[in-house]
Amino acid sequence: MSLVKLHVKKGDTVVVLSGKDKGKQGKVITSMPSAGKVIVEGINKVKRHTKPNLKVPNGGIITKEMPLPACKVQVVCPACNKPTRIAHKQVAGKNVRVCKHCGEVVDSAK
Repeated sequence: MSLVKLHVKKGDTVVVLSGKDKGKQGKVITSMPSAGKVIVEGINKVKRHTKPNLKVPNGGIITKEMPLPACKVQVVCPACNKPTRIAHKQVAGKNVRVCKHCGEVVDSAK
């Protein structure tokens, strides 16, 4: 099993391109490169019938976000606020992700 590189990272703001949540924006909570999926906050919510356990003492119907394919989301540039494809560039000897529209660096400072 090879590790696949995704165009989105945890913490990115993305817009959904297709499906029941098309056009909605949210923040990436988790990225799963091996599966090629991401979990986005408030997107692709489903209801699950859950038995009582230590995490959910009462059980019942809970609503949670499910993974969706990473190819169905596009990064929103923080500078120009447009959905954009990502380019890669070297800035000061570091590889960074860059917006295709405005040329600004998309990577958040860590």
